[in-house]
Amino acid sequence: MRNVSISEKASFNLDVPYKLIETGDKGKKPLIVYLHGYNQNIEYFEKKAEPMLTLRAYHLFIQAPYPIYDKSRNRKVEKWGRAWYLYDGSQEQFIKSMEKASVLIQDIIEDVKEECEVNRLGVFGYSMGGYLGGYFALSRFKHVNDLIVIGGRIKTEAFEGQREQAKHIHILALHGEDDDSVYPDPQKKCIELLKQEGFNAEFKLVEAGHKLEPIFIEKSKDWLKESGYVESS
Repeated sequence: MRNVSISEKASFNLDVPYKLIETGDKGKKPLIVYLHGYNQNIEYFEKKAEPMLTLRAYHLFIQAPYPIYDKSRNRKVEKWGRAWYLYDGSQEQFIKSMEKASVLIQDIIEDVKEECEVNRLGVFGYSMGGYLGGYFALSRFKHVNDLIVIGGRIKTEAFEGQREQAKHIHILALHGEDDDSVYPDPQKKCIELLKQEGFNAEFKLVEAGHKLEPIFIEKSKDWLKESGYVESS
């Protein structure tokens, strides 16, 4: 005979690295938050996004919290790729996990802003980081000014009746026309919905697949410059 006397949960903390790079002269300037894709890390993503670093801004690279086991056993744990949220097909779990990650991101941003003069906040998210970036922007609309989602989808349905208050956010959705990992049509429909609701939102197809090709970085940088970001002198 067995008796279960205790069945509870305990918290387990994971260290989440982040890196802040300042470019350009001192003074107030934008903060750009970079959210990498599934099984990537900040070291990899910084290299991919390097052309963005010519913009005068604070560039904040955050690493996702959940480690992805390296089956090759060729990389140390700190070099493993990471995931932003845990998704099992349940939308409730999806939103719950993205909210948890968004709390983490917001806490890091608040810590960074104590040391920086920030006049606007941009979010740059790719693939899994794009899904999270869209959720973060619409749920933290008071803080975000610009949103770029590459190869992902903004979960507009999670904010029914709440999107009106986020209409000040400028949105760019970039998608590879040959993306067979995240199909472009659902994202296009979301952007069309946001435009109908009065958002300054734009959807662009580019000649690429799902991989984060240089063209995505170039289009993102040009769009930010059109939105008022400037090259560092």
